[in-house]
Amino acid sequence: MALLKSFVDVAPDSHFPIQNLPYGVFKPDSNSPPRPAVAIGDSVLDLSAISEAGLFDGPILNGSDCFLQPNLNKFLAMGRPAWKEARSTLQRLLSSTEPTLRDNDALRRKSFFEMSKVEMVVPMVIGDYTDFFASMHHAKNCGLMFRGPQNAINPNWFRLPIAYHGRASSIVISGTDIIRPRGQGHPQGNSEPYFGPSKKLDFELEMAAVVGPGNELGKPIDVNNAADHIFGLVLMNDWSARDIQAWEYVPLGPFLGKSFGTTVSPWIVTLDALEPFSCQAPKQDPSPLPYLAEKESVNYDISLEVQLKPCGKDESSVITKSNFQNLYWTITQQLAHHTVNGCNLRPGDLLGTGTISGPEPDSYGCLLELTWNGQKPLSMNGTTQTFLQDGDQVTFSGVCKGDGYSVGFGTCTGKILPSLP
Repeated sequence: MALLKSFVDVAPDSHFPIQNLPYGVFKPDSNSPPRPAVAIGDSVLDLSAISEAGLFDGPILNGSDCFLQPNLNKFLAMGRPAWKEARSTLQRLLSSTEPTLRDNDALRRKSFFEMSKVEMVVPMVIGDYTDFFASMHHAKNCGLMFRGPQNAINPNWFRLPIAYHGRASSIVISGTDIIRPRGQGHPQGNSEPYFGPSKKLDFELEMAAVVGPGNELGKPIDVNNAADHIFGLVLMNDWSARDIQAWEYVPLGPFLGKSFGTTVSPWIVTLDALEPFSCQAPKQDPSPLPYLAEKESVNYDISLEVQLKPCGKDESSVITKSNFQNLYWTITQQLAHHTVNGCNLRPGDLLGTGTISGPEPDSYGCLLELTWNGQKPLSMNGTTQTFLQDGDQVTFSGVCKGDGYSVGFGTCTGKILPSLP
């Protein structure tokens, strides 16, 4: 079967070919209202212009104002039939053989923007944000460091997807600077607890699922229907202050050690675009309880990479490579478990995977693991480092490699600024 091509020039190594078409929200300039878009090559296609031209003419989207909104929430709420119709329409309009958009100079000028010149914003209103703990390798390494080999992974971890409720208000778009948080740390001996800027600031290599229609309060989502409630995935950096977290987390879990900032990539890659890269999830032992037992247990082959650019340096170093396949609990199990007690999810809610670590030291997903809590400094271009320093810049990337094309997420970037006085 011939590879689908677009009339828009797309570089062979682009993350955004016509096979992808991830959704985002952009502003042509800082004074313009935000509007929905898809990415194609190095361009942004303004979906409000396509909608106003009457080109979403399918039975579901015809006459809808979902792409005339300042965010994607209304579109997310419409569900998978609408998502599939939009994708089919956009792939047809952008294909090399379709003249409707290709040969309409005025509409092309109105609809396309250079990606490098627009401002991306968080693409949905996030009512709630939950962060899971779904990588067995990450869970094991944390347990080995803090509890020892006899109790590295708590028994409940293999029975349910562990999670905590995060802070939606501090989720920011890629490129936003992160101010080093202040808080309390463990006291030394009989002294008072430390208070000041975090001394163990870390990144966490995560991805996050964007919720679609969601469910009514009191009505759980069946695990085998959960994919219909997941629009797509983004890259996510759940910045972590390890010293603050270590002092505060017993008995109720993370709080100030996490809530100061979480960075997401601007483009949501849909599950439809990821479907060719689906793969079998790891075998779960013991078998999950019936409400978590999936007829088909799916992960995705998404290669993940973290680059660190130390303060004052011109070049970044790749410090870890992992893969979405390293998740033990699937995103559909995470969503089903979240609702099994009747909790209602809403369009635009965000479900983080937790740190995605692999089995080998060069695939660990955070500095806590990579440096073994600071005991084994990283070596980069002649320098060594444990945790993040002021001025450091961290960049995540994620990509699926297809036959003659890639489906990628772009990047998720943030730089550390000094703590406020």
